[in-house]
Amino acid sequence: MTKFKKLILSSVLAIMMIISAGCEALIDPVTELELHFIDVGQGDSTLILTPGGYSMLIDAGDNTQGENVASYIRSLGISRIDVLIGTHPDADHIGGIDDIIDSFEIGDFYMPRKTHDTKTYEDVLLAAKAKGLKIKAAESDKAIAFDPDSSALFLSPENKSYPDNNAYSAVVQLTYKNSRFLLMGDAEIENEEDMISKYGDSLSSDIIKLGHHGSATSSSEEFLDIVNPSAAVVSCAYKNKYSHPHKEILSYLEENDIPLYRTDEQGTVVFYSDGESVSVNMEDAGSYTYRKGN
Repeated sequence: MTKFKKLILSSVLAIMMIISAGCEALIDPVTELELHFIDVGQGDSTLILTPGGYSMLIDAGDNTQGENVASYIRSLGISRIDVLIGTHPDADHIGGIDDIIDSFEIGDFYMPRKTHDTKTYEDVLLAAKAKGLKIKAAESDKAIAFDPDSSALFLSPENKSYPDNNAYSAVVQLTYKNSRFLLMGDAEIENEEDMISKYGDSLSSDIIKLGHHGSATSSSEEFLDIVNPSAAVVSCAYKNKYSHPHKEILSYLEENDIPLYRTDEQGTVVFYSDGESVSVNMEDAGSYTYRKGN
């Protein structure tokens, strides 16, 4: 696991947006692995960029956020999404995916084997069909063809029935050299138990995007103890009606001296890794940032 270096940088993203807005050409490839936890309110959207020039998008917020996510991606000079993942059928995760499909060239598209009878889900299927995209199954133990210098693996869901949509969430572990990132979707404690049994200590990761927006239905103490993250991320809306992240999760993070980054408090949060160390940039410093060391 890499050493986590928490650096509150100047507004790098804003500068990049200004530069890219003034030209049609793609900006230079990134020099480090980047994970952009995009502020989409009460929802999820994570953009991954690699030094090799590859991109992955996991979720795209709800139906009101698709164009916002697309604009953010375009501002970085990106015209193709190499891997698109809809973690599960809930609207706050896949609602904007039809806009993404309409706006970009798409490589591989993954979703779990869970259908839904909502217009949001239908819109995603129609957008994929119109573009000739085949939806690949997101399921445990499946490797994601991505950047040759990185590896990405689905850790969940298992090929079985679950009681609700959240438990069908695709969970992705991304590895870049000696850095690991665990992206949980809305996975529940049941999924965590399956992953503990199957993967054990290999769940250890530098950064975790907490399951289900920091709900107490996810992020069990046993699971977090094994992951042993250096920092955690929650994507949620400010003063949301669900009280995410829940106080039990906040207490665990504080007691274990794990910094928490929240899109509701700090806006879009971006992590950078050279494969040996990890740093972070936030739009705004928030009151829920726990600091390790000095």
